[in-house]
Order: sequence, then structure tokens, then C-alpha cells
Amino acid sequence: MTLRPGILAPLALLLGLAWPIAAASSPPPVAALSSGVALTSPRLPPPSHTSGRKWRIGYVGSGEYEEYPRTLYAIARALQQLGWLRIDDMPEITDMRKAWLYLATHARSNYIEFVPDAWWQPGNFDTALRPAVREAVAARLRGAKDIDLIIAMGTWAGQDMVELGTPVPTVVVSSTDPISARIIPSAADSGQDNLHARVQPDHYQRQIQLLHDIVPFKTLGLVYEDTEAGRTYAAIDKVAALMPALDFSVKRCDARATGIPIATATQNVLACYQKLSSEVDAFYVTEHRGITSTSVKQLAALLRAARVPSFSMQGSDEVKAGLLMSLAKADYSSVGMFHAQTIARIFNGEKPRSISQVWNAPAKIAINLETARRIGFDPPVDILLAADEVYEAEH
Repeated sequence: MTLRPGILAPLALLLGLAWPIAAASSPPPVAALSSGVALTSPRLPPPSHTSGRKWRIGYVGSGEYEEYPRTLYAIARALQQLGWLRIDDMPEITDMRKAWLYLATHARSNYIEFVPDAWWQPGNFDTALRPAVREAVAARLRGAKDIDLIIAMGTWAGQDMVELGTPVPTVVVSSTDPISARIIPSAADSGQDNLHARVQPDHYQRQIQLLHDIVPFKTLGLVYEDTEAGRTYAAIDKVAALMPALDFSVKRCDARATGIPIATATQNVLACYQKLSSEVDAFYVTEHRGITSTSVKQLAALLRAARVPSFSMQGSDEVKAGLLMSLAKADYSSVGMFHAQTIARIFNGEKPRSISQVWNAPAKIAINLETARRIGFDPPVDILLAADEVYEAEH
């Protein structure tokens, strides 16, 4: 496999684009809530009503996806660090309804509560159920008016809240690209006073650039569901924008994922990777419902057998499972703290629209040396020196 020599300078440039989380936050309010810093004594909010009741948080979801409960729990842990609630050990729960109910019944706080019945989700990414979910959410928020903030989990949830006009403050969580998904118009402005969505500028472009600097591919493989949402999850527009400058083409395969069991989505995605494995120089392994913590090991074995380099969009967990490398996402605790501090600032009186949406974590390279050995990839010393996480076997 031919590698491009002397990549340390490009690496330094790419990794230099990342900055500490604290720099991405707008100036803190009186409560001194700055991004990335766990404060033990933030100013606690006044009651939202003269009745003195707690701030009430609701949830609007998109479907079942492994990242969602992890992110929700990371937000809860961060709120605990900030002094807003107390909660004991949180078990790993993959079902979002059960995860929400666990928080609602186990989080102890004088200030906030996760409302048990303020939970809505269109099944498991079931398009047909979205209108009914929007109607139910609108009826509750505009009728009972007993919910003070919504956590909108995923791209669909963010889009649905925007369609409703965000009747209450809404924090959009775990949306791959809220700008491309038309949840917000730009990183600088959410477009609605009650709306906030985390944005990572240039994150996916940096991933593609890094892969190309290390493995100068001419044909890149992309597997995704060819729908508006699927193209957003896979950052297709970001890849397309780099094609002229980096002089590569793309081979695509449509792997259906919406409205079907995860097992079927997994079969579809693995079949696509198998189909393209003899036609491409490298794969950019994007977000897809069919790629789970279990099936990613099957995918890694498939790509090893085909001797094709792979780069994970999702980060080091998939490299640990056997994909070749990634420019990793930050861990869930950092993401959780960003959203928790946003929620705290909203409850302290700031408009969601006035809080910076831009968030960047320090970039980390992860590489699996066992995968490199099996596919005949000899990583340059530059890469090994720059790598933050090096795995020598699949886990």
C-alpha cells in the first residue's frame, strides 16, 4: 500500500485546527458557567413560577440509537457535577424510554426534574409517526404549558421542534450536522430565540483530509442511506466539497435503515461494504443505524479480509473494535458538559439563541496496529508519534 511520506506537517496543521472546549463558549453569565469546566457551586436558578416548582425538562427523540442514551446520561452526570442534581450509579440502558424513566425516578434535585410523561419519539425512526408526535408535543407545550425546556435528541427531533417553532427553549443534541439538516441556518445564529444546537465546524472535513494525507486514495467508498437524513448523517456534502481539491471520486452504496429492524439495517450496511470493497481504495465509515457496537466488529473483519483501509467517522470506539483509524470525537463527558452548561445558562435567564453553539474538542488520532498489519498498512513514524490512542488488537 502506497503511503504519502512526510505527513507530520499536514498533521500539525489539521490537529491545530482544534482548540480547547473552553474557547468555544460564549462569555459566561453571572453564574460563571464556562464550557468544559466542572463548577461545584454554580448559582442556582430562581423558581420558574411563583408556585416555586422546579424547572421541568421534557424529551423529544428520533429513534433508538446507541449514542442517544450515552449522551443523555452524560448530560445528567454533567448536571450533577455542576450541582444541579444528585444521582447514583446509572446503569447502561439502551432503550430510550427506559433511560428517560430512570432519570425521572432516580435524579434528586431541588431545582430541576425530568418529567416522566414528557417523552415523545416516533417509534424507531418511523417516518409515518412523526406528524402524530409533533401534534402531541405541540398540544402539551402550548396547552398544559408545564414544560420549561426540551432536550431534542437527534436530527429528526431537532427538525420536528423547529417545525413547531420551538415553543419552549430547545437544546438539540446528537445531530451530526444541524446546519445541513436545516435545523439552524448557521453556526453563528440558531435562527430562533428558543433554539440551540451544538456545531463542530470543519470536523468531518478534517477527518477526510487526514485520511487522504495518510492514504492518498483516488476512490473513496461511502455507505449510507440515500435519504435526506441519511446524507446528513454521512456528511455527504462535506465529502463532496473536498473532491475537487483532493482529486478523488466516490463509490456509493445505498443501505436502507429507516423504519426497519436494526438487524435488517445491519444486513443492508454489511452487504454494501462487501459490494464496494473490491472497487475502492479506502472507506469513510459513516454514521448508520446498522453499525452498532456489535456489528462494527463484523464490518472490521470484512474490511480486513478485503485489505481496505477504513476511517471511522464516529471515533476511537470503532477503531478499538477493529477499524483502522479515526480522528476521534471527544468523549461523552465533554459533550455532556457542553449541553449541561447550556441548560444551566438557559435556566439562569439567557436566551438559547444568545449562547454560542460552536464547540470543538482537541483532536485525537486513534489507530489499530493489528488492523494495519493485516491489511498491509505500514504506518509512518509520524502517525505513531501523533496518535493518542494505539490499539494492538480488536476488542
